[in-house]
This record gives sequence, C-alpha cells and structure tokens, in this order.
Amino acid sequence: MRTNLLRTAAAATLAFLLTGCGGGAGSAARSQSASSAARSEPAGSGSSKIASVKGSRITVYGGKEGTAQRTITSPNDYGAVRVFLVERDEGEWLQVLLPIRPNGSKGWIKAADVTLAETAYRVEIDRGAFRFTVYDGDRVVRTGKVATGEAGTPTPPGRYFFTELVRPVDQGGAYGAYAFGLSGFSPVLKSFAGGPGQLAIHGTNKPSAIGTRASHGCVRISNDDITWMAKNLAIGTPVVVLG
Repeated sequence: MRTNLLRTAAAATLAFLLTGCGGGAGSAARSQSASSAARSEPAGSGSSKIASVKGSRITVYGGKEGTAQRTITSPNDYGAVRVFLVERDEGEWLQVLLPIRPNGSKGWIKAADVTLAETAYRVEIDRGAFRFTVYDGDRVVRTGKVATGEAGTPTPPGRYFFTELVRPVDQGGAYGAYAFGLSGFSPVLKSFAGGPGQLAIHGTNKPSAIGTRASHGCVRISNDDITWMAKNLAIGTPVVVLG
C-alpha cells in the first residue's frame, strides 16, 4: 500500500542515549511519547519515499533476489516503528538507506514487507555556515542556526534520515524540547552513555552555543526550531549534512 505522509511521531520509553549532546552518561534523559498525527497531501516534485516495516522484523538483502544479509527488528530500540529511506523503487524490490554502521550503508528489501509513504520535505545542514534549511520541494520553509560537533567529535557529512522522534521528560535538559534520532553514527564514538553513538538533531538548554562547534557530533538547534520540526516533519525525512 502506498500512502502520503506529512508527519509521524514515534513513541519512545527507553533512556535516550544518543551521541553526547549533553556531555555524559548522567545527562541521558528518559523520554515520553510524542503525540502522533498525520495529514494526507500530494507529494510535490522531488519527494522522497519512506518505507515503514509492517511486521516485527524485516530481511535485508545484498541485491535483488540475492542472499539475505541481515534481519532488522521493528520497533527499534526507542519504540518507534522501523523505517527506511528509499533510494530506488524497482517495483517488487526497494533499495533503502540503512540505519547501521558504516554511515551510508544500503540494502534491498521486498516492497511487500513495508508500507510506502511520501514526503516532499528534506533537511540540509551546512556545517560551515552553522545553518539548517528545511525544503518543501524546491521551496525553503524554515531556516536557522545550528551547533555542530567539536573538532575531536565532528558531525559527519552524509545522507541520513530521521529514525525516531523523542520528547524528553525534562524539556529543560540537554536535549531540549524534542530530539530526532538520525540513521547515522559518530565516526569517533563507537558508544556513548550506554548507547551506540547514534547522531541526532535536537533542542538545547544552552542556546548561546548555537552557531559554534559544541557537541559530541549531534546537531543542536533552538527549541523553537525543533518544535516546528516535530510538528511538521515525518519520521524518515531525508537529512543531508553538507561539508
């Protein structure tokens, strides 16, 4: 089944243990469900397809009708339905971007195992300019400043997608009002605060650091900006980190 999707928010009840945006294990925040809502709209030019896993697991193949490489479970570790960003749609087979190391890994899945949705939104992070831009097709709909990773723990460039949306219980904490997990991982930190070194885009309780290199790899934005993203962007939305 193919549907149009503007926004999906994931529930998460585990400790939020993404790459160190807050500084240490003690700063990892417990999280509660973010409200879920969706509106159907025709996807504009340049839209992206998002594949949501139907069952409790999915097989990823090295090629069409090839050998099974791995099995990925759903929901993910944060309680969100597993999604993939579709890179190529060949009918019965889909090539997807995978939320695994190394960053940029791809695999093939069967279209029958997922539900397809579309979004015209995408997010670009310009590391050099410390700026994010949200596009709806070719139209800029939101832009603002960001903080990126410090020199020793950089935010790696690449193509990613949102894997879950988390609303921390303590919205005055290091993760701010909301946090989107990304499909990519720190190139330096193989683990952080008990988690796998996963990257994120999230709010902050230190807005003065925005516009600088301040994190362990995550992208920090203002709480107003992350709240807007939480209300408007789908899980699975593509994110490109430039530079």
